[in-house]
Amino acid sequence: MPATEPTVELHKGFSEPDAVAPSWAEVAEVLSRSEMFWLSTVRRDGRPHVTPLPAIWLDGVLHFCTGSHEQKFRNLESNPRCILSAGANEFRSGLDVVVEGTAVRVTDPARLQQLTAIWKSKLDWDFQVADGGFGDPGRAALVPVFAVTPTKVLAFGKNPYSQTRYRFPA
Repeated sequence: MPATEPTVELHKGFSEPDAVAPSWAEVAEVLSRSEMFWLSTVRRDGRPHVTPLPAIWLDGVLHFCTGSHEQKFRNLESNPRCILSAGANEFRSGLDVVVEGTAVRVTDPARLQQLTAIWKSKLDWDFQVADGGFGDPGRAALVPVFAVTPTKVLAFGKNPYSQTRYRFPA
């Protein structure tokens, strides 16, 4: 969890009259439980790029990895601002969560070791820590790891319908 709780704002104009803002703990639980996220980045020419990938919520930060030859990696090199979203694909149930932030490379060996253990236990991916990233037995190249600390999070409830914004101190 972030050191400080976010400021919570229920948007009454996009919420049903009986809606209440989900607690930050509920939103963090969706991020923790989710295995797949949609990563949105921007190409150098300004076109959007969206792709699904697994991500791990740890200590209030989303972590993901990508090959250095992939489009999302090239996009993050030129513009590290991104969005990760997760939730339920049902129309009338669940909570969808959108996380805005800046992707930063993770190179700390202790943090990477912690992440490899979670990747293994949650997703059965057997990464090893290698040269400031993940070494994947199936790949010869290093797999860079990124962390996105939320600057803003949106949560969309569906029963009742609600839209809530969570802002974090800068």
